[in-house]
Amino acid sequence: MQQAELLRSKLKALGFDAVHFTRLSEIEPKQLMDWLGQGFHADMQWIKTSADKRLDPKLVLPGVQSLILLGVNYYDGKKEEDSPRPKIARYARHTDYHDTIKPALASAGKILEELYSLNGEDYRYYVDTGPVLERAWAAQAGVGFVGKNAMLISREFGNWLLLSAILVRCELPADEPIRKKLKTESKKSKSIGLLCGSCTRCMTACPTQAFTFEGTLDARRCISYQTIENKGIIPKALREGIGNRIFGCDTCLDVCPWNRFAKSGRKLLLNVREEGAHLSLVELLQMTEERFKELYRKTPLQRLKYPRFIRNVLIAAANAKDETLFELVLPYLSHTNNLIRAHAVDALRRIDAVRSKKHLQMLTLTENDPLVLTELNET
Repeated sequence: MQQAELLRSKLKALGFDAVHFTRLSEIEPKQLMDWLGQGFHADMQWIKTSADKRLDPKLVLPGVQSLILLGVNYYDGKKEEDSPRPKIARYARHTDYHDTIKPALASAGKILEELYSLNGEDYRYYVDTGPVLERAWAAQAGVGFVGKNAMLISREFGNWLLLSAILVRCELPADEPIRKKLKTESKKSKSIGLLCGSCTRCMTACPTQAFTFEGTLDARRCISYQTIENKGIIPKALREGIGNRIFGCDTCLDVCPWNRFAKSGRKLLLNVREEGAHLSLVELLQMTEERFKELYRKTPLQRLKYPRFIRNVLIAAANAKDETLFELVLPYLSHTNNLIRAHAVDALRRIDAVRSKKHLQMLTLTENDPLVLTELNET
């Protein structure tokens, strides 16, 4: 067995479902810089400040020659039910994957040292937290192609790969990228939506219309950004579109036809945590901060912290328009956290405008927080 294929075999044995290699080359900067220039990164300033490193891996690891792109299949083999229950993105129904995949990357490094006589300074690995354009490199390495939903789509695993990357100071044989067979040699293949054809299901299905054009996502309108990264008030114009999603959104992934090839993952590097994934709105509205910390400990939801979690639950309650939830929402009107109080104002008003009127009028007599006052003054 050739050395590179032995490496691939050993990495798959660690639990990585996709293992591809590519050599260092130039990454076209225009798409990233245009995206940043239009403000589509919202307030995720770390993307902007690390743009030069993202475009040039040599600034991350001087002397890098190759990249290893790795994918972990997190698909559970089940079609998402159309249910009124609050939704949590599929990847978040596990122990935080950063914590479970990182040890395998450390083991991968030891394998590299063994096979290629490297030391710990000759490689660097990231689980989508470093200044690396994983999707672009994964497409170049043939892991998949970047779809119109701006996600990496695998012909084998559909939309359900968690990506990580290892930068290496040695030369590995490059895997071929996916290339579409063209009818005429003169016709150029586009890199975005390479195998999407005329399909735009992901773009049209987006509840908040976050796609400005093919492969370009405006994070400011994205439900995943708003429910996870946004630390403040959710814009009023987007709240209804969020529906019953309380952490992330899988809509543009779920509707992709390439998922018909997806199979349930091995989950060797994942720890399923379903206990908090399918609770009702009643259960979530009754959840204390202590229970939240206990239930979602070491999951992606933990980094939301309780106030933003309840903010998202209150939006889902408002969208449910279920009058039986009114009494469960009401106590949040006097919560010590201003973000919670502000969204409780909106939730009560949208659940029952008439019944909420006296409660909101009473709050105006004592409230002095600008966030809450803005909500109170909305009509």
